Amino acid sequence: MGTKFSTILCLLSLAALPARAIEPVQPPGADVESLLLLVRQHNAELASASLEADAAAQRLDSSGALPDPTFRISLQDFTNKMSGAAPSLLPSQVGSTYYRVMQPLPVWGKRDLKHDIAEAETNQAQGRKNTTWTELSTRVKTDFAQYYVLSRSLHLTQEMLDLTLDLEHIAKSRYATGLAPQQDVIRAQVEQTGLRRDLAMLETERHHSMTRLNILLQREPFAALAEPQRLRTIPAPALLEFAVLAERMRNNNPQLYTLEAQLVAADKGRSLALKNRYPDFTLGVGSTQTGGEITAWELMLEFNIPLQQGARRSQEREAENLLAVARSRKEAAASQLLGELADNVSALAAARHIETLTSSSLLPQAEATLQAAYIGYQNGKLDFATLLDAQRQILKARMDILNAQVQAQTGLAQIEKLLGEEL
Repeated sequence: MGTKFSTILCLLSLAALPARAIEPVQPPGADVESLLLLVRQHNAELASASLEADAAAQRLDSSGALPDPTFRISLQDFTNKMSGAAPSLLPSQVGSTYYRVMQPLPVWGKRDLKHDIAEAETNQAQGRKNTTWTELSTRVKTDFAQYYVLSRSLHLTQEMLDLTLDLEHIAKSRYATGLAPQQDVIRAQVEQTGLRRDLAMLETERHHSMTRLNILLQREPFAALAEPQRLRTIPAPALLEFAVLAERMRNNNPQLYTLEAQLVAADKGRSLALKNRYPDFTLGVGSTQTGGEITAWELMLEFNIPLQQGARRSQEREAENLLAVARSRKEAAASQLLGELADNVSALAAARHIETLTSSSLLPQAEATLQAAYIGYQNGKLDFATLLDAQRQILKARMDILNAQVQAQTGLAQIEKLLGEEL
């Protein structure tokens, strides 16, 4: 009875405590770092590449191991024809029994070469995994930049729509007092219709951008994303020198890393083909049992005779060709990647210049023009078309800044993809 009473008191005391509000889980999307973390944790394509790399690593330990030995037992005269006894399968009850244990031994150097080839294949799998990650992260960075720009474009367009509504109100007031024609009101309404159309198009593009990001995150296509808050900081120009970036790319690019591993594997494969000119060996030890006693011991040496030299020469020529192909592929890829790096460095620099020029010059000029046009229209010194044109120039300047920002982010993402690491 006392235990039940204590339990009831505990439940009542817990019920009397103020309930804590359950804080809603903030969806991802406020910055690109949160999205990259989720992609690394949940993307199925990256998971597959990781498993492939792990599987290749598991093969490395067994690559240079010796072949398993073999054991042979041979029963001689198990019918006992010579002794006249009944047939038997017992070693002590047959004419004689031979035991042999044999161990294959590849020619010197072959095991090391096989291990080196397996290590190169492991590096190839790791390179493919890194390539998958760089491609996925580049897509996330690029799509997030588009998502950010579209979200900001929606806000800017809505602000312009609100401003146009104010201009319509001014035009109606002036028209009511006979200071402006009705055409000004109609122009304001036409401008609003165009802006509403732009809002609808931007909302559709923003939805597509959110869908692409959700697919990369292994989420439902229509899952909510947080409002984007900021773009990544563009590194200083000193960190974007082409010569420095080119050296980092040669050392860290995952595609070049994979091709280098293929080149190493092809080189080791050629060396292994040359080793096949020499015979492999088999060492053995055996004994002979007669009745219940071991009566003799023997040592054995066995080796294959490499007579088929024509076939071996063909294998060697094949290995030489594969090595040449691997070397050519790496050289071609390095040249192509250097060209892509140069293009993206130039594109990033141009985007930064456009953003700086627009922010420091064009946008202030457009804002001053709009302010002057606004005062001039109220005073009757400028027509409504000039006022609308000044408003469009502000929207265009702000959109140009956003487009320059997304171009800079895209260039940065492509450069990091080529480098195989973050800047």
